[in-house]
Amino acid sequence: MSHSSSFQFQKDFEVRSYQVDPDGKLSLTALANLFQEIAWRHADSADFGRTLQEQHLSWILARITITCEDLPSWGDSIKIFTAGRGVDKLFAFREFLITDPEGGVLARAMSSWVLMNVATKRIFRPENALPPELFDPNEKPKWKPEKVRLHGILLKSEKVKVRYSDLDLNNHVNNTSYVRWVENILRENDCHTLPFLINYLAECVMGDELDIHLYDHDGHFVVQGTVEGKPVFLAEAK
Repeated sequence: MSHSSSFQFQKDFEVRSYQVDPDGKLSLTALANLFQEIAWRHADSADFGRTLQEQHLSWILARITITCEDLPSWGDSIKIFTAGRGVDKLFAFREFLITDPEGGVLARAMSSWVLMNVATKRIFRPENALPPELFDPNEKPKWKPEKVRLHGILLKSEKVKVRYSDLDLNNHVNNTSYVRWVENILRENDCHTLPFLINYLAECVMGDELDIHLYDHDGHFVVQGTVEGKPVFLAEAK
């Protein structure tokens, strides 16, 4: 049985020049962008992606964990697979898989999402809004993104201001912008980025100024982002 046999949706991609880092490998931010893209394409294929905006509903990413066997390089052809992996309370789970054309596993990820009315901030139970072919409410994920805990020795702090290019369709910071901020502070301080885990704790909007702190905990690196002392994300490179 192939690694991809249990996935519901698949698209082929080619790694572009603007998606790689100075090492010529797919960057962590580009990897997160690809996961976001395939998730939206799958949801749109069943009219539960952009069409939700007509009901003022939007998918909000809560957590994602990424493991990697071998990052692809510029020009490589890759296959990206995704599937809904059930519901636990208010969270819907989505799994991702990236392989080479021969089926060799390059990366895996599991994510948890909430469905929110962006006007009222009300959370909807996923099974009340989703077709069963996307998310079976009786299915439970085999693994889940963990909670990141803040610990370690402070290595570096910096400030980042939310700019126009950081925003998504809801005028909030795109989840991949947080990943870019984390990748920057990690790589600029000679820290590894994978395996990767991020918890999204609060929203950021245009003009917010974040204090980003990098901690070392026995070779694991934790990155915290706060706005006026309020935590908005926690990430860890294990």
